[in-house]
Amino acid sequence: MALTPFFGSGRSSIFDPFEPSFWDHPVDPWSSGLFGKNLGKDDVQAVASTRIDWVETPEAHVFKADLPGLQKEDVKVTVEGDRTLQISGERTREEEKKTDTWHRVERSHGKFLRRFRLPHNANVESVNAKVENGVLTVTVPKTQQPEREVRVVNID
Repeated sequence: MALTPFFGSGRSSIFDPFEPSFWDHPVDPWSSGLFGKNLGKDDVQAVASTRIDWVETPEAHVFKADLPGLQKEDVKVTVEGDRTLQISGERTREEEKKTDTWHRVERSHGKFLRRFRLPHNANVESVNAKVENGVLTVTVPKTQQPEREVRVVNID
């Protein structure tokens, strides 16, 4: 485990180049209205609670996000520039009826956005995504990297 400062949930290091973070956003999303409006408490919770796993296999980079209750129409997956994977969407709040009495509201709602800077071996032209049982799986195949040839340089 690296001895670097942690922030947020304590699970991420601000110095981890593979961890999406506040610094990956081109503008300050918290105050600039990146999500179409200034973020309120519920919106911040929705952004922060969207947990995504990233595993690298010999064939691909695989991202899995738990998105219970969302359909594929509620989620957008894009590749920006040459290597930035962006997963975004919105969880809507249930409609409140005048006859209902709410005792507890714990499920988050609002817009979410996560960005990941993909490594050079990612084939961004062949990205595919699917939602199954509330889990979004994004697969980014790896490019075939030719083995590097090592040659000896004579020293004069």
